[in-house]
Order: sequence, then C-alpha cells, then structure tokens
Amino acid sequence: MPIIRAAVAHAFGKPLTVQDVHLSAPKPGEVEVTLEACAICHSDITYLDGGWGGSLPAIYGHEAAGRITSMGEGVIGLGKGDPVVVTLIRSCGTCPSCCTGRPTGCETPYDGDYGPLTMPDGSKLHQAMACGAFAERVVVAQTQIVKIAEDIPMDVASLIACGVITGVGAVVNAAQMRPGQDAVIIGAGGVGLNAIQGARIAGARRIVAVDMLPEKLDIAMEFGATHGVLATGATPWEEAKTALGRSADAVFVTVGAPNAYTTAPNYLATGGKIIMVGMPATGAASSYEASNFAAASQSMIGCKMGDVVIQRDIPWIVDLYRQGRLKLDELISAHWSLDQINEAIAHTKTGSAKRNVILFK
Repeated sequence: MPIIRAAVAHAFGKPLTVQDVHLSAPKPGEVEVTLEACAICHSDITYLDGGWGGSLPAIYGHEAAGRITSMGEGVIGLGKGDPVVVTLIRSCGTCPSCCTGRPTGCETPYDGDYGPLTMPDGSKLHQAMACGAFAERVVVAQTQIVKIAEDIPMDVASLIACGVITGVGAVVNAAQMRPGQDAVIIGAGGVGLNAIQGARIAGARRIVAVDMLPEKLDIAMEFGATHGVLATGATPWEEAKTALGRSADAVFVTVGAPNAYTTAPNYLATGGKIIMVGMPATGAASSYEASNFAAASQSMIGCKMGDVVIQRDIPWIVDLYRQGRLKLDELISAHWSLDQINEAIAHTKTGSAKRNVILFK
C-alpha cells in the first residue's frame, strides 16, 4: 500500500501532526490525484476545533487541485496526467437529490472511516469530508473532480473547489439575482469576496459589504463592493440602507456567526431573500420574529456549496477567470508548505487572510 505524507488531526483543538500514512489504490469509479495545492477553508478549522464533532484521527482539507496519477475501473473521460480540481461534493447520481440536479444534497451516505486512508499500523484514519486533502495524494470518486485547462495555475485552481463556487454559486444558483437588484454580503472573507464577485457578475446595482475589520472592507471594494459598512456599529443595517437607498433584495451571510444570522433580516427588503451560507458550530442558535417574514413575503434559503453542479459550474467559472472577469490570483494571501500547515492555520484564524494555500511542489 502506498505511503504518503499528510497532516493528521489526532485531537480537536490541537496542532496537526505531519506524518506518513497509507493510501489504498482507487476502486472502481475512483481516481487518485497527486496534489499540487490545497487551500485552507474556515470549514476545515471549525472541524479541527471540534465545532461539528467527527471521527478521529482524521485528515481534513477539501479545496484541492492536482493531476490524476491512477484510475479505477469504469472511470471515463479522464486520463493520467490530467489537471483537475478536487471537491468534497461526492454524488451518487441516482438518489432523489442527484436526480433533480442537486448533487450537493446527495442522500447516499459516505463514511470516511472506511475510505482509502489508514494509519501505518493499519488502524482507522478518517477521510474527512470525503476528501482528506491535507496530504500529498487523495483517492476520491470521479464525481468529485473536474478536469481543467493546462494553463490554470494549481494554487488558483484549488480555490475554485470550495470558496469560489460557494460564493459565486450562492448568488447565481441560490439567490438567482437579477440585474439591477441590490445585495448585502455579511462577511468579507474568502467566501464573502466571491459572493461580492458573483453579485457584480450578476449585474447587481449596489453591493454592500459588512465586516468587523476596516481593512477587509477595503479589500471588498477591490473585488466589486460599491460600499462598505463596519459591523461594529450599533445599527450597521441602517448604514447599509443609506448606501443602497433602500433595503436589500438579497442578504448573504457568509460567516459562521449566529449573531450575523440574527441581525440579517434587518437588512432585508420586502420580498427579499436571506441566503444562509456560513455554518455556525453545532448547537449555536439564532432568533427571528417569524411573523415578520410572513408579512413581508421574505424567505431564508440554506445554500450548501453554492448549490453547484461542479461539472456545469466549474468550467464557466474557470472561463470567467481566463477572461479576466473573476479575480482569483488576488484571493491568495500566502503560500505555505505542508510542514508549515499549523502556522498557516493560525494565520487563517486571525481573520486577516483571504485564502492561505498549501503547496506540495
């Protein structure tokens, strides 16, 4: 069984251990990808801190890109050496959700305890989020990958696997924003910046970014926000309404903060939508006055991974990048080696980073 280096979580809230682990060969319908880049997402950090529980020991990481090095039986349309984006979206293609075009809600369970990874002594090693990409190589289902062009840098490609498709997809797929509508994006981190870009591409009239840090609002303007509002004020929604001249047609909550969800309705216009993107820790609660939603014909919509169909949406997102209409290079804050992963995670936790990327070559 091949040996690879990976960053293993042995306990929640503790540093990762970079060590040798075993990776089995791909089974039918699976591919092995030798990774060149893996970005660090706040979802990885929430898991690592124990916010959502999970099985340990485990390998996290799910925003990845690399080249195919091996394939199981039945894999079609791909070949060794192909550059690909690797996502956590593992879809069976036959359940009710998959058959109605919603693979992000696939109802066929996958237990990473029985995936391709094991510890050197043969004991369990959990493949977190069906990916386990804080590692030199992964084995994933063919449905989790999308082939990309040779000229797309791997560090950029890794971002597309989650943060980009989640932000852009929330606007285009979940909110279905139309030209001339107004948007508020709560949280100007990696996903929020891509929601801002999605709103710009969709033709939003005005886009208000809301964040706790002034420097992040400055960055939001570079990505297409027309106005910035500090969330530290007593009533930031009033400032947003002043900037828009009205309330927002769509409010995107891109941070996992319960209070952000509690205050989100204050930004919303009659008939508007709150798109729930950020995921608070298990047990965290927000509160609403339900009658207000009914009276104003408003709605709250959960949005997992931008409601994307990766084989449909990643190619056009890549094309937007190649045309210069989608900023991706500018999303990268810094590059790190696998041995520096704990430092990279600590830097991400400060909130100052857009996306930190682990490079394997």
